[in-house]
Parts: sequence; structure tokens; C-alpha cells
Amino acid sequence: MELIISLLSGAVGGNLAGALLKKFSLGTLWNSVVGILGGGLGAQLLGMLDIDISGIIGNIAGSGVGGAVLMVIVGLIKSAMGKS
Repeated sequence: MELIISLLSGAVGGNLAGALLKKFSLGTLWNSVVGILGGGLGAQLLGMLDIDISGIIGNIAGSGVGGAVLMVIVGLIKSAMGKS
């Protein structure tokens, strides 16, 4: 169940970051895909570091931030490659 919450939170985080930072947005589909990956990675990273941020709320926050951060990183890479 935690994995599903992480992936959904990551998708929401990726789309929220895309909405707020239109310059880095990849479109709804790709914001979701990258957000899902970032949400999964964010949750795994928090687990590996033994960071416990009060259960489900911490999982949602960590995954959402992970999704948003990865979406921005991919957006930066995409815009840098477009300038070449």
C-alpha cells in the first residue's frame, strides 16, 4: 500500500511542479511519469536513510517532493539540451 501511495504522491508532485514551473514542464503525461519515478526513488531514499516522518504523511511528503525534484531536474536537462 505504501508503494502505491508513494507513486501517486510522486505523480501529484511532478504535476504540481510542472504547473508552478511552466518553464520546466514536460506536459501532463511526462510530468506524471517522471513524478512517479521520483516518488518511488524519494520513498526508497527516505527508507534507506532510516528517516521516519510519521508514517503516511511523511511518505506522501517525501514522495511528492521526490517527484517534483526529479521533474525539475529532467526539465532542466531537457531545456539545456534544447539550447545546444
